[in-house]
Amino acid sequence: MTLSKLGLWLLACLIVTFSASCALAEGFTVISKDQLKAELAKPDVAVVDVRAPSAWNSSQWKIQGARRETPTEVGQWMAKYPKNQTIVLYCS
Repeated sequence: MTLSKLGLWLLACLIVTFSASCALAEGFTVISKDQLKAELAKPDVAVVDVRAPSAWNSSQWKIQGARRETPTEVGQWMAKYPKNQTIVLYCS
């Protein structure tokens, strides 16, 4: 498995885990790794890595083009993403 395929697989797993932990919160959609791969090419999709800074800094697995935001500061950064944009959040 190549690095990019492994990364997409890990991301899909994280999205499923995150979505399940949100107890099907309103506005969340679980997507497969294939759906994510298709979404990554779209200009109206933002991938946001919400891992803690230490987890992000020490990780060798990062999605190319993803923006890193601090999860405890969501109130400060969420407004910079347009409401009509699809936002994919992931963490580990």
